[in-house]
Amino acid sequence: MQFPKTRWAKAAERRKLNPAQEEIVYLEGDSHYSTARTLTNEQAFANVGEVQRGVSLIVDSCAEINIDIKDKIQGVGVASTIVKPNKLNKLLNFQPNPYIDVNQFRSNIVTDLLIQGDAFIYWDGAYLYNLPAQEVEIVADTVTYISHYNFGNTKFQPNEIIHIKEPNASSMYRGASRLDSVSANISLLDQMTNFQSNFLKNGTVSNIVLKTENVLSPKIKERIRLEWARRYSATRGGKLPLILDGNFEIKTIGSQTLKELDFETSISTNQDAILLALGVPKVLLTSGNNSNINPNTRLFYTSTVLPIVNRTIIALERYFGYDLKANTEDILALRDELAQISGYYSTLVGMGILSRDEAREALRYEPQNTEISEALIVPANIAGSAADPSVGGRPVGSPDLEAEAEE
Repeated sequence: MQFPKTRWAKAAERRKLNPAQEEIVYLEGDSHYSTARTLTNEQAFANVGEVQRGVSLIVDSCAEINIDIKDKIQGVGVASTIVKPNKLNKLLNFQPNPYIDVNQFRSNIVTDLLIQGDAFIYWDGAYLYNLPAQEVEIVADTVTYISHYNFGNTKFQPNEIIHIKEPNASSMYRGASRLDSVSANISLLDQMTNFQSNFLKNGTVSNIVLKTENVLSPKIKERIRLEWARRYSATRGGKLPLILDGNFEIKTIGSQTLKELDFETSISTNQDAILLALGVPKVLLTSGNNSNINPNTRLFYTSTVLPIVNRTIIALERYFGYDLKANTEDILALRDELAQISGYYSTLVGMGILSRDEAREALRYEPQNTEISEALIVPANIAGSAADPSVGGRPVGSPDLEAEAEE
């Protein structure tokens, strides 16, 4: 039988809460929508090749990593229902809900994180569903942390939502998109690409100028243009001439060719800035010798992919209360790191610092629980007197070496 909380118990509970929360809500506001430039970021993903390729590379790399599930962690978990390990393994690694596969589910999460800075997962007690991050409103609470989440006219309680967020210096409730820091580069790159296209498409620079001292009427100019277009078709590379009448002269006041405008350098600079903000080494999207690709691939996984995956796993770990970890054994780019980890634990076991079972548990394998696997190994190069002082010196029954030397 549960008894109602006494006044003293309620007062003790209040003292455990964050006393600064009310002031935090006052400073930051109680309603938090996505601060990402939604249309601009989405349009950048659709129209700017470097943004789409960089985001897609991160998304695809993150989506292929499975999650290893171990024991329940005591005192951790906020889910409305308790999930068994087999069920959680099915949800996280095979089928989050009856309508999409796990690769699409993970891709939606990582895409929202990169484009919006936040990702929201709804748990209905049986399945997991993605909520579009830009439409989710976070309502802060003056006592705890979050009062509830709003998605349109639907209200979700805090224990129904798994919130994953990117770092944000201006808000503790919403994340910040990585693309926001390079919005100027994205805009400039898009403008330069459009200008270059129009430059070539419309024949911005005319190769031929027709000059006359007479002042021509608009009809005569148009007739000349039409006759020129008929004889020298634009489909064969011809361009309409520039007609200057009345002793007008041409004077160059700016660059007239793409080479003079230095477009290639400017475009490359902005591409580098976008890929740097996303965390993608440019050599993975362009070209390079084989000696550069492998270390850059490892750098990409260790500094970009795994931090995003681990951020997601930590949120899931807190929500469901199980010990979770990214399974990186199948990632070819990290095989060298796996070999180093294997050598590290082999050394600890061989030196007698860890038992075989302790090393297996550290590598997330099931312990064997045998006498041999639980015992520490005594290194073979240690003399008997070092391992056991009572067993040392000359072996029993051996001849007296000194006596033999005198003879």
